[in-house]
Amino acid sequence: MFKEIKNRPLRYTAIFLYFVIIFFCALELNFLGLFGYSPTIRDIKAPNMRIASELYTADGKLIGRYYKENRTPVEFNQITKSTVNALVATEDARFFSHSGIDIRSLLSSALSTVSGDKRGASTITQQLAKNLYRTRNNKQQGLIKYIPGVRTIVYKLKEWLTALKLEGQYSKEDILLMYLNTVPFGNNTFGIKTAAKKYFNKETDKLEVEQSALLVGMLKATTTYDPQNNPEKALERRNVVLSQMEKYKYISPKEYNKYSRRPIEIHIGDVSEEDRGDSYLRSAVARYLDKWCDENGYDLYESGLKIYTTIDSKLQKYAEEAVADHMKILQRRLNNAWGNENPWRNSDGKEIEDFPQKAAQRLPVYNLLKKKYNNNQDSIDYYLNKPKKMKIFSWNGDKTVEYSTIDSIKYYAKILNTGMMTLDPFNGHIKVWIGGIDFNHFKYDHVNQAKRQAGSTFKPFAYLAALESGMSPCDKFIDKPVKIPYVEDDSTKYWEPKNSDYSFSGREMSLRWAMGKSVNSITAQITEKVGWDNVVKYAHECGIESELKSVPSVSLGSNDVSVFEMVRAYGTFLNKGTQTEPILVKHITDHDGNMIQEFKAEKKRSISEEIAWLMLYMFRGGMEEPGGTSRSLWEWDLWKKGNQIGGKTGTSSDYVDGWYMGITKDLVTGVWVGCDERSVHFRSSGTGEGAHTALPIFGKFMEKVYHDPSTGYTYGPFPGPEVEITRDYKCPTPPPPVDTIATDSLQVDSLTIGDTIRVDESAVERPVERTPPTTMVPAVKPAEIEIEEDPKEERKRKREERREARRQKKEQQNN
Repeated sequence: MFKEIKNRPLRYTAIFLYFVIIFFCALELNFLGLFGYSPTIRDIKAPNMRIASELYTADGKLIGRYYKENRTPVEFNQITKSTVNALVATEDARFFSHSGIDIRSLLSSALSTVSGDKRGASTITQQLAKNLYRTRNNKQQGLIKYIPGVRTIVYKLKEWLTALKLEGQYSKEDILLMYLNTVPFGNNTFGIKTAAKKYFNKETDKLEVEQSALLVGMLKATTTYDPQNNPEKALERRNVVLSQMEKYKYISPKEYNKYSRRPIEIHIGDVSEEDRGDSYLRSAVARYLDKWCDENGYDLYESGLKIYTTIDSKLQKYAEEAVADHMKILQRRLNNAWGNENPWRNSDGKEIEDFPQKAAQRLPVYNLLKKKYNNNQDSIDYYLNKPKKMKIFSWNGDKTVEYSTIDSIKYYAKILNTGMMTLDPFNGHIKVWIGGIDFNHFKYDHVNQAKRQAGSTFKPFAYLAALESGMSPCDKFIDKPVKIPYVEDDSTKYWEPKNSDYSFSGREMSLRWAMGKSVNSITAQITEKVGWDNVVKYAHECGIESELKSVPSVSLGSNDVSVFEMVRAYGTFLNKGTQTEPILVKHITDHDGNMIQEFKAEKKRSISEEIAWLMLYMFRGGMEEPGGTSRSLWEWDLWKKGNQIGGKTGTSSDYVDGWYMGITKDLVTGVWVGCDERSVHFRSSGTGEGAHTALPIFGKFMEKVYHDPSTGYTYGPFPGPEVEITRDYKCPTPPPPVDTIATDSLQVDSLTIGDTIRVDESAVERPVERTPPTTMVPAVKPAEIEIEEDPKEERKRKREERREARRQKKEQQNN
C-alpha cells in the first residue's frame, strides 16, 4: 500500500502516521489488555466527581454525609475571580488559548529537561483528566505497567487523549469549575469550598486575593505548603503565586506589594457541616440503601446523592433528650445496686470469676496476641493488664484514663445501653431511630442489629391468637397454678409458670384485665388453649421475622427479637390490621435536586380490622384496668383532651432486658434497655423491670412531643371502630379491694422459683405441686420467698392506691 507513494519522505511520514493512528486506537480500545481502561465519551459526558452524598431529615436538616473524599462542589459564580486568576497564572498561563495540550509549553519543558531543569508541562485540563478519571490508578493500568519507561509515556498519552475529549465536550469555564471542585488540598480535603471553609472559615466567594493565592499555592505540594504546619513555606509559596499573577497582569505591581506583605492569617473553620456526621442513623441508612445502590449503579460515597430520610428532626431530638436524661439515672441506679461488687453473674446469682478473661478472648486482638507471643499465656496476660491511656465513655463526657484492656472490659460491661424506634404505621415512615447511647463508643445498633428477649411485650401475640380463635376481650380465665405438658427430646416435660408476685389470686379475670395486668398464669392458659404454634404464626403474620422457638413459654417472650421487629408488629394493630414495612428513606435526588427515586412502604393485610381494633382496646387495658402495668405513665403530662395510650411492658429473666411498647393514636414506639453483656443486670424488680427502665423513656419522650404543637402530634383518643365489632368487649373491671402493683417478667417463670410459694388456697382448690423445674430459659433461682409478711408488698399496694387516686382525679379533671 505504501509502495505506491513514490516520494520517500512522504511515504515514511505516511507510515509513521499510520502506526501512530493504530497505536492510539489500540490505546483507546485497551488492545489485549495492554494499556488499561480509557474514559469513553459517555464517561466524559457524565463524569464521576466523587461528590459526597448528603443525608437529610424529612424536614430538610442536614444530618450526615457519605464520602471517600471530603468535597462539596460549588457553582462557578461562587468562585472569586482572583481564585481563577491565581490558578491560571500559576498552573497554565495559556489555558484559554490551547485545546487541552499546550504544545509550546510541552516543547519548552522538553528543552528544559534536556538542559537539566526538569519541569512539568501538564495543562489544567490534563490535571483534571488525571484527577477525575484516575488515569494512573492501578485499576486503570494494563500489562504495560510492568515496563517502567513505557508506562510513563502511556500515562501521558492517555491524559492527552482524555484532555482533548474534555475540551471537546466542555467550555473552559466548566473545566475550571470541575478542576476546582475535585482538586485535593491534603488531609482528606477536596475541592475549593472545603479548603476555604477549613483554612479561612469562609465561603469561596468571600476569599481575599492573598487567600486565593495561598490555596492555589498549596496544590503544588499540599503537605509542604500546609499553612498550619509549615507557615513559612506556605507564605513563600503564596508570594510566588502572587508574583505569577503580577507577571500575567492579573494584579498590578502595587497590588502585589500590598498582598505579599500581608502575613498569613488562617482561621480554622467549624467543619462539622463538612463532617460525616457519624451516627446510628447514618449507618442504618447506609445499610438500608446498600442493595438499592448496587441495583441502580450508584456509589453512596461518590455519587453526590441527596438522601431525604423519614426521620422527624424534632421527634428525634426529643427522643435523644429523653434517652440521655433517663439513661443517666438508670446508670447511677445500676452502679448503686452493685456498689463494689462485680455484677457479672451466672444463672444461680454467683459471680463469674473469669468473666473479664473470657471476654478478652472474644476480642480480635486476642488472636494477634496469641501469634505474637506464641500462645504464652503469661505474656498475653501481661499485655492485657498493662495500663495505657485511653478515652472512655461517660455521661459527663469522654474521660481520659489509664486503663488496661481488662479494666476497659470491666468498665464497659457495666454500661447500660438502649434502642428506640418510633414509627408512623399508616405510611411506614420511621420518625425516630436511636441505636444506642453513643455511636462513637458503641457501634452496634440496638434497633435492628441487636436481638434480645422480649419478655411480656410478646404476650399480645397470645391474646391475638385467642381473638383469632373466636374469643373476646371479655372471656374469662382464673388466675391459678397451671401445669402444661410439652415434648422435648422425645420425652414429656411440664412447664409451671408463676406470676410476678409469686402468688395466684384465684380471681376470674377477663382477657383484657389479664393482658393489662400481665398475668403469666392466664397467658400460659391461653397459649395452651390456642396452641403455641399459633402464637408463633400470628407473631410472624404481624411482622416478627426472627426465628421463634415454638415452646409453651413463647408467649412470655423467651425468644430474641429486635426493636425494629416489635415496632413493625405493633404497628399492624394501629394500622387496622395492615402490616406496613417501615421505610427509613423517603426519596433521593441527585446533587442538583432532580428526583431519582421515591420510596413507598409495602403493605399487606395481616389481621382483620375488627381484630386489630379489639387488640388496641386490649392494649388500653395497661392503663385502664386495675393493676395495669402501664399505669406509671400517670407521672407524665400525657392525659389531656381524652388522650389514650396503649402499651405493654416487658422484662426478661433476671431483669436483663427491659422493654416498653407504647401506642398512641398516631405513632408506635418501642424502647429496649439493658447491658450488652447479658450477665450484667439489675438485682430487683423495683429497679430492673421494663416499667422502671424503658417505660419512663417513652413517657418523657411523648410528654416533650405533646408539649410542642409544631410537631403536629396532639392529645386525643384512639378512633372508634370503622367496622362492626361482633365480639363482646364492654366489660371494664371494677377495682378490687386489694391489689398489688403489677410486674411482668420471665423471672417469675417456674424455671426461676424455689419451692416455697404462697397460694391463696381459698381461691384455688389444690396446693401447688412440688414438681422440680425444667430448664427452658436461663434464669436465677432466688432464695426461699415468703410473701405473706413482706412489708414491701404493703408499700407496693399503697403506692398503687395512690396512683389510682391520681388517675381518677385526672379523669375527673379531663371530663
